[in-house]
This record gives sequence, C-alpha cells and structure tokens, in this order.
Amino acid sequence: MYTLYIANKNYSSWSLRPWVLMRELQIPFEERITAFEQGSNWDSFRKFSPAGRVPCLHDGATVVWDSLAITEYLAEPHPAVWPADRSARAWARCAAAEMHSGFAVLRQTCPMNCGIRVRLHEIPAGLAADLRRVGELWAEGLRRFGGPFLAGSAPTAADAFFAPVAFRIQSYGLAIPEPAAAWAGRMLERPAMREWYEAALKEPWREEAHELEARTFGTVTADLRTA
Repeated sequence: MYTLYIANKNYSSWSLRPWVLMRELQIPFEERITAFEQGSNWDSFRKFSPAGRVPCLHDGATVVWDSLAITEYLAEPHPAVWPADRSARAWARCAAAEMHSGFAVLRQTCPMNCGIRVRLHEIPAGLAADLRRVGELWAEGLRRFGGPFLAGSAPTAADAFFAPVAFRIQSYGLAIPEPAAAWAGRMLERPAMREWYEAALKEPWREEAHELEARTFGTVTADLRTA
C-alpha cells in the first residue's frame, strides 16, 4: 500500500492535492501527518522526504517527493488520474502544471488556512489578475468538456490541483464569476473535501508563521477551529 506523508491539513495546500486525488479515485493509502514546526521543518520532513518538503509518497522502496511527480507516478497504474480523451488529457495536464508553477500572488495574499474567515484589506492588481485567470481557466474546462468536473464527467488531477483554491475562495470570500464559482461550491461539498476540512478544524496545532501570513493582507473575522 502507498504511504502519503503530509503536513497540517489546515495549512498544507500542497499536501491536499495528492490526498484528495487518491481519495476521489479510491486509491488506498496510509496517511502520515507531520505538523509544521516553528522555524524550519527540514529535520523532521527529511526523515521521509529527500527535499525536506511535503507531500511525499512512498511505494515500497520508491520515494516520490513532488505533488506533480506523485500525480504522474500514480497515473501509470491508475489511468483515471487523467481524462481518457486525449484533448481533455492535454488540457488537464496544462491546467495542473499552470497551478503547480503559477498564481504566485494568490498563494501569497491568500495562504491556505481552512479554519478561518478573512476580510481582505484590498484586492491588489496581481490578485485580481490571478482570479481572472482562474475563472477563465475553469470556465474553459467546464465548457469544452461538459463538466461537472474541470476536464469532464469524472474527477481528475486537474480538479485535485485546484482544490486548495476552492478552500481559499471560502476562507477569503473571493469573488469569481460563474460557472467557476459553481465548480468551487461543488468541490467544497465533495466527500473527500469535507473529510479534509473537518479534520483540519479539529487539528490542535497552530504555527505562528502560517497564522501571521493569513493576517498580513486582511482581518480575521471568524476562527472555526474547534481545538
């Protein structure tokens, strides 16, 4: 069985991607959480990840330490990771790669913190541009491939890679046009996403750097975490 090493569900957008993908496709795995520490996570994460980062997948003696690499590794024995249609598959790969390497202002201004609600002080130009591109990209996928998922009738890696953006939309009250907003709403109601969210709210850990990031660009209006 696969072992997937992740960090706090409340904060770790990178961990969410392979986790929700494997849950959606019913790929069995063992989950192991190592919480973020104050300062550097190098020593604790290096125990399971050559790069000292999460997520990291172990499959016997094989170690895969990047979220996109994990996705491609899983796609070999589990073809449903990507759409069967060649055109949809190409689009989904491009969309996932764009998320993997882009949207820097969205990441910085709205870091993932599932359990809080934040009112942003402003929508800077870079964030507005990222949100326009998100809305454009999601609308294109839904239009071209018929929905309700980004690349067709079944969830794929494209949906998994944008799953953290759905949580950001919820946490920061971000406005995006239809039909992109509807996709985010549907995604938040997926059983795997509900499972992740409910676990995030119960986590006992608080890491000050992540908490400060969320307060840098806005005011926290609610903290829904139960611990």
